[in-house]
Amino acid sequence: MKLPAALAPVQLIRLAIALAAVLLTAWPQWQASPGQSWFGDEWLRDQYLRLQVSAAPEPRVLVVDIDESSMASLGPWPWPRARLADLVEILLNHYQARGIALDIVLPRPADADGDQRLALLAAHAPLVLPQAFDFNSTRPEPLREGVLAGALPRTAAVPPDAPAATGYIGNHAGLAGAAHVGNIGFIPDADGTLRRIALLTTFEGRAYPTLQLALLSCCSGQPAPQQAGSTLARIRYQRDWNAYTVVSAADILKQAIDPASAAGRYVVIGSSSLGLADRVTTPLAANRPGLGVQATVLSTLLDRQAGLAPAPWPGRLLALAFALLATALATFALPRLSAVAGTALLGLSALAWLLLAAWIVPHDEQLVTTGPLASLLFLLAVAVPFQWQLAQRRSRSLLHTLRQYVAPSVVQELLRRDLKDPLTPRHLDVTTLIADMQGYTSHVESLPVEEGAELTSTFLACLTAPVIDKQGTLDKYTGDGLVAFWGAPLPQEEHADLALEAARDIVRRVQALSAQRVAAGFAPLRVRIGIESGPAMAGDFGTSFRSIYTAVGDSVNTASRLEQAARDYPHDVIVGAGTVARARRHQFLLLGERLLRGKEKPATLYTIAPSMDAAVTSTPGATERRA
Repeated sequence: MKLPAALAPVQLIRLAIALAAVLLTAWPQWQASPGQSWFGDEWLRDQYLRLQVSAAPEPRVLVVDIDESSMASLGPWPWPRARLADLVEILLNHYQARGIALDIVLPRPADADGDQRLALLAAHAPLVLPQAFDFNSTRPEPLREGVLAGALPRTAAVPPDAPAATGYIGNHAGLAGAAHVGNIGFIPDADGTLRRIALLTTFEGRAYPTLQLALLSCCSGQPAPQQAGSTLARIRYQRDWNAYTVVSAADILKQAIDPASAAGRYVVIGSSSLGLADRVTTPLAANRPGLGVQATVLSTLLDRQAGLAPAPWPGRLLALAFALLATALATFALPRLSAVAGTALLGLSALAWLLLAAWIVPHDEQLVTTGPLASLLFLLAVAVPFQWQLAQRRSRSLLHTLRQYVAPSVVQELLRRDLKDPLTPRHLDVTTLIADMQGYTSHVESLPVEEGAELTSTFLACLTAPVIDKQGTLDKYTGDGLVAFWGAPLPQEEHADLALEAARDIVRRVQALSAQRVAAGFAPLRVRIGIESGPAMAGDFGTSFRSIYTAVGDSVNTASRLEQAARDYPHDVIVGAGTVARARRHQFLLLGERLLRGKEKPATLYTIAPSMDAAVTSTPGATERRA
């Protein structure tokens, strides 16, 4: 049956909404890179890990901990090398350990006898020495300490995605003859959490295995790459720290534990002592011993080697199928349901996916778990309001007046209050945000008109979305920038904090857009933002020919001057004293005083402290102020 012509646009919009919803699931599944979190995917995976973590004993791994009690009993760190050699020999001879991995790099020689014994053990016994690769490309001088060892044969096949190190800390030259050496350097995700391990690392054309691969190679005689699988592997935090048999190094040296409890086990020697500062953030806790992570990685690889790892599933395809099914159901049901019932349907669908994803996650490392949730959220944010608008068939005049520059939540509140004339100018306390693109002319002068218009539109979208998301009022566009304010037409107690949060989001979005353009060969983009709070008259100003809802006052003018001053600072966001006084959730760096154009007295300038937002740069020596 052919649809009436009047209904065709509605059906097209519904189809476009459905396609966009499905794309929100499909796109990140095949575009995500390791360490990149889409829609909070890593956070959700962390929650699943915490729910599923097991305390069941791990019988294959023994952790020997040079802990506080060991150092209290035998002396502080560093220990004599002879004592370390004694520790290794006792584990191999008395406790019949299968193999030993040392989680302590020894870059400088110490007592000659102990170093010689360790060198002989590393050359002829199942002992793997560590070396730590550095992946920090921002260091002024690359790390080069000790001697590298343990490189794979040049003929070994190395996956092209093996991460490249920029420096290293190796053991001293006396230990360079070790038969097996493994990397203990970590590459945390962008949020500082360690979720993956680089099984192979490249440095100056050579490939080096991780400590655990070197240990398995040492004990099995198999080349390390054959056991590696994918180069950057997700660590299965299946077992918590208390699942591992952890014994004090002092007890091993005293031979105080039952030999049967260690026989045939892989041993990892390291330290959980706070004094040695070997601590990392994992999905299970914010402060865990690096020694525990080494044991966890070893356990993960042993599971893989023994065929105990969860069988791979096509999790990404399952997510896409769920998104297709949920979108089809919503497209069919929403026109027939009320807004409340439609919201409940999408909520139940989200709960169903959360339960299903918990089942799939262990079987697919690349699944972006929050993809279907993003699709459902998009349907909730777009499809439900769209259907509501179709059912209403009309809008109130206030909605028509304000929808171009006021957040939807503010409009709904105005409608709920049913004020007689909410647009009448009123004296309110507001926070004004003014932003524009630095060097706009130089960016567009060499572009075709169409490309210049596209850049302008995309940049303005980066500025506008955070303003609307944070319940701001869009005053006007200024060519390559905008003016927005908070606290009008409805008073907002947190207007200063909302504006600062919008500024942080704007900086992030512009940085992402800049990175895309730099990758395409264009110059980087920078946004300048000025923020100030204070009294202002906000309302509908103009004449009978044209009017606009705006705010006027000294604080608005000051925000404009702060935005202009940003060109002289390395900070994207310059904040005035009025905003600092009103903010409750932010910290600031004092930049000093400056006489702004058109002002008689110097103004005190601040920027958002980097502890609150790493996207806002800071300069050494700036003073922090807590609001």
